[in-house]
Amino acid sequence: MQPRNMSMSGVVDLAAVKAAGEAKQKAEQARAQAARTGAPAPSRLVIDVDEAGFQQEVLQRSTEVPVVIDFWAEWCEPCKQLGPLLERMAQEYAGRFVLAKIDVDANQMLFQQFGVQGIPAVFAVVAGQPVPLFQGAAPEAQVRQVLDQLIQVAEQQFGIVGAPVEAGAESAAPAAPVGPYDGALAAAGQALDAGDLGGAIRAYRNVLADDPANVEAKLGLAQAELLERVHGMDPQAVRKAAADAPADVAAQIAAADLDLAGGHVEDAFGRLVDSVRRTAGEDREKARVHLLSLFEVIGAEDPRVVTARSALARVLF
Repeated sequence: MQPRNMSMSGVVDLAAVKAAGEAKQKAEQARAQAARTGAPAPSRLVIDVDEAGFQQEVLQRSTEVPVVIDFWAEWCEPCKQLGPLLERMAQEYAGRFVLAKIDVDANQMLFQQFGVQGIPAVFAVVAGQPVPLFQGAAPEAQVRQVLDQLIQVAEQQFGIVGAPVEAGAESAAPAAPVGPYDGALAAAGQALDAGDLGGAIRAYRNVLADDPANVEAKLGLAQAELLERVHGMDPQAVRKAAADAPADVAAQIAAADLDLAGGHVEDAFGRLVDSVRRTAGEDREKARVHLLSLFEVIGAEDPRVVTARSALARVLF
């Protein structure tokens, strides 16, 4: 089972930009915190999610623990069989995944964005990326097998290991130590969320001036610079220019930026790998360097980056 990219009108792609690169670090922090306190980190294992809370409850949470989504409705008889099974297994797995229940009647936009054909339908989100699991009231053995595969993918490809929790635990966990740049990074993130791209870029660059290896600042800066480049672009004109002139590196770079900003990661990478393949000299170098900058937006550990690096190497050598 492999996660697949699903563009959700800008909802998923922005949340996923930093997720893959930071997931392993966050998982290590969670395990270290649990070891220091000698107690499991509290969390809700089964949550009801609506459109307003989807960003925080699902996308952001998925950078720390796999989130399994159960699309259901009150009138759906098979949902009444599958729902309790998933809830029981969420308790049994004790924090290795979180179950998010979405009532499709009350959340039609999410239902449509995931492309759900019928209910019950079960998806997961790992590091901001949607993963289709199964549809219908599957037997327990099949559900368990799918969940085990999901957890394995989250751990091996993204380094996401859900911290053990006690069912029903609601008290606050001891705060993790504050890093020296947490305040600056939080301010940069707030500027980015508010659309102040220039402010976000300056803030991330200030962190990197003191700490050039800071992963979060690198990824945040790459994201902010990408959004600044695509701001004000006419997508139709950019894509037409790229289609009309396949050998025009500048046109391909602009289209690749649009692809990536829209969540079409493989398309962006493939476009620039093709540009490297068909060009030479200064044009080839421009395409290669820009491709490397787009890798920074997604994060070095993302499997799509690993695949694109291999493709680039085959073209170059």
